[in-house]
Amino acid sequence: MMRPFPIVITGHVDHGKSTLIGRLLYDTGALQADRLAEMRQSSQDAGKASEFAFVLDAFEEERARGITIDTSQIYFTSARRPYVIIDAPGHREFIRNMLTGASYADAAVLMVDAVEGICPQTRRHAKLLSLVGIKDICVLINKLDQAGYDRGRYLEVAAQVRDLFAEFSGTPFAIIPISALTGENVATRAREGGLSWYYGPCFLEVLDAIDTPPIEERPFRFAVQDVYQHEKGAVVVGKVDSGRLATGDEVVVWPGGDSARVRAIAKYPEPDVGAASYGDAVGLFLDADRVPQRGEVVAGEPAPNAVSLFGATIFWFADSYVSGRRVMIRCATQAVAGVIELLKVYDPAAPDEELDPESLNIGEMARCRIRTEASLVIDPFARVPELGRFVIECDGVPAGAGIVA
Repeated sequence: MMRPFPIVITGHVDHGKSTLIGRLLYDTGALQADRLAEMRQSSQDAGKASEFAFVLDAFEEERARGITIDTSQIYFTSARRPYVIIDAPGHREFIRNMLTGASYADAAVLMVDAVEGICPQTRRHAKLLSLVGIKDICVLINKLDQAGYDRGRYLEVAAQVRDLFAEFSGTPFAIIPISALTGENVATRAREGGLSWYYGPCFLEVLDAIDTPPIEERPFRFAVQDVYQHEKGAVVVGKVDSGRLATGDEVVVWPGGDSARVRAIAKYPEPDVGAASYGDAVGLFLDADRVPQRGEVVAGEPAPNAVSLFGATIFWFADSYVSGRRVMIRCATQAVAGVIELLKVYDPAAPDEELDPESLNIGEMARCRIRTEASLVIDPFARVPELGRFVIECDGVPAGAGIVA
């Protein structure tokens, strides 16, 4: 089964993130009858017309305050592929929850109110998306119905968006006008009505046009969890972190770079299922000069990076860290000691302002270099997420997390 393509939805508070997703699900028939009935009842209780934001804003506090507090995940399938859409908080108070969602996404949507234009949280989210390394960002200029479907206003806000992204040396994947409330240009093109002047793709078409290889088609990666002895020899067990593998394939064990051939792929109770792909927990019988051990990575081409120095973005959630303090880096099944050199430190709620790079405090994030005492097998986060994210421990306690630049 294809892994759902993860998209994070971001933007300033009340620019229509949750409404967009609710409308998209409703217009494509993915909204179940009980959720639709709950939405209508909640809207009635709040004294509003049908409010699609209630589909995702499940907490009573969120409904009362009109903002999204936590990240919500909802699954949806287009004609092309399945998605998991992450609805992220826009309010400054909940910005760190937004980072949690963004760090798991392959692409992002940034909502901008056509009437209000770019607001402080819009700028923060755009900067944060660039910091976590998301390249494919679609900007939706929402609430065109409230702006009188004014094409000139759309072009004006689109120009502001391009200027904003230019500050981060970025370019949006697309900038399209919509009305999440009325559904115009969300799931179908605006061929008539207020947006009839727009001839580009609708939001759903833009999602489908983002061309990122599914995790099953990315390079094969298998982090060794353990090794058991079997009557047929040593069996290396673990989970396929990306890509596919077949009996007879040639692989390499990293960080040492030892070659091996896959003799069999076991999956209880079958001694050889012939193939495995992303997410499968299997045992590998390898013809090799040496049996791989826990913490090593069995990989295909292109090869991962076996390095002792790499760049990363990290998020800190413990006591203060002073640059150069010894830590433990855990990536997949690997555990390697090292030190972090802080380069730029930010408060996620104000990412335009750099802080003192000598220390990192709870809730802050940083661009950094990490030097390890032994080779660590990694991939860029955008290529293989499981080998592109890691946990940082201080004195045996999880203190931070990061993604490989």
